[in-house]
Amino acid sequence: MSLTLLSRLRRKSTSLFLSPLKRRHLFSLSETIDEPASPDPRFLRHTSLAKTRPVDHTPFLRFPEVHVSTLSNGIRVVTQAYPCTTGMASVGVWIDAGSRFEAPGTNGTAHFLEHLIFKGTERRTTQSLEEEIENMGAKLNAYTSREQTTFFADVQSKDIGAAVDILADILQNSKFPVSAINRERGVILREMQEVQGQIDEVIFDYLHLAAFPSQPLGDTILGPEENIRSISQSDLERYISTHYTGPRTVVSAAGAVNHEDIVNKVDKLFTKFSTDPTTADQLVKAIPAKFIGSDIRVPDHERPHVHFAIAFEGAGWTDPSSIPVMILQSLLGSWNKNMAVGNCTGSGLARRISTSNLAESIMAFSTNYSDTGLFGVYCTAHPDSLHDLSCVIMEEFRRLTSDVSEIDVERARTQLKSALLLHIDGSTSVAENNGRQMLTYARVMPFVELFARIDAVDAYTVMETAKHVILNKNIAIAAVGPFKKLPDHSWFRSQTIL
Repeated sequence: MSLTLLSRLRRKSTSLFLSPLKRRHLFSLSETIDEPASPDPRFLRHTSLAKTRPVDHTPFLRFPEVHVSTLSNGIRVVTQAYPCTTGMASVGVWIDAGSRFEAPGTNGTAHFLEHLIFKGTERRTTQSLEEEIENMGAKLNAYTSREQTTFFADVQSKDIGAAVDILADILQNSKFPVSAINRERGVILREMQEVQGQIDEVIFDYLHLAAFPSQPLGDTILGPEENIRSISQSDLERYISTHYTGPRTVVSAAGAVNHEDIVNKVDKLFTKFSTDPTTADQLVKAIPAKFIGSDIRVPDHERPHVHFAIAFEGAGWTDPSSIPVMILQSLLGSWNKNMAVGNCTGSGLARRISTSNLAESIMAFSTNYSDTGLFGVYCTAHPDSLHDLSCVIMEEFRRLTSDVSEIDVERARTQLKSALLLHIDGSTSVAENNGRQMLTYARVMPFVELFARIDAVDAYTVMETAKHVILNKNIAIAAVGPFKKLPDHSWFRSQTIL
């Protein structure tokens, strides 16, 4: 099963790497216990033990403790140390800033910065930085998403201090000479051409534009070609000074690390970050995203298959329906022709599509942002199957609103928990998970609590959430290929009505 639990689209930089959870506090476990009177039916309706087995979460109490400290400049330091036979560690900087927060007319700046940040500082040339990383046998990674930017390193534990020093240096002392900016324009334009060849990336970019037209969240991460050719040194410096601030920054480390050592090192080296108290939440509230729902189709008759995605407005990270929507995604599931399972899968959608040979692949997704999200299905199919496939997809969406069993939900909960656990395999994933959650929830949610929240969602809650998300709601569609037989937008919209 492929679960898109993270903010889905991001781009890699030169040598660099992977993944984004978002914002405010979910109600704490104690708050849930303190309010037994009328819990939110979308989120806190507890499953009847008469219908499902109680679940033992005590193994997750044995997870290593998470330590958090906040420095005087607002930077938060989170560490999770655990026995590591390889003696490896990961440390990174998570910043609550992405393409969504770019100034009008400068879309692409956040990603452009990700490239230039490795091009030398006052202390390190590009070559000396690369040699220092190679001599440590380390990896220096980065990615930009719509709401976050991340720089992190995987090193041997003895080099963790040097890694923190490098991260502090490149984030505070990078030089942006005009020659490097002009040289990097060509690199990014080539990267843009490569991305155009990755059809799933293209579809989800179009889907964001269809869902949030004329809004920052609908813009691509790389930005349009004309912006790449015009972004200036002042645009880059203005973005850093505005958004790379202490209160919007988290330093996360995991593996063979010591909390006090990391805190002392960060406190000593991260001295130039602004203490501007403006938060990403405040910026989002000032310009909230509005799901519009439209249709973007790009004909390409050279393709043998049609790639298309259908999406409803999903949930923000701290929306009470966020976990039920993830379970809806699990219920729909994912499938492709190369899988060993087909008509035996627990997903009704996958079973019907595989039995009738309606598609090459399908993937349900749930993408979360601060104040909104996308929930839907991405498909690859033969042009002649499009109408029948569309009928099946919309029937399965509607079925989620009225015909979901406790057995189905129990299986979906288990699949969701497995996917979450697989996501934290290794120090890199743990550091990333903790850094993201600090930006998302302002804390790291213990797995025992997260799993209790998942198990609190029953079939009734799932169906009520599906009604809220699907019935008579706007829909966004993106398609590329020979899509002549794909029903029009009004047909899809009509299928949301019972």
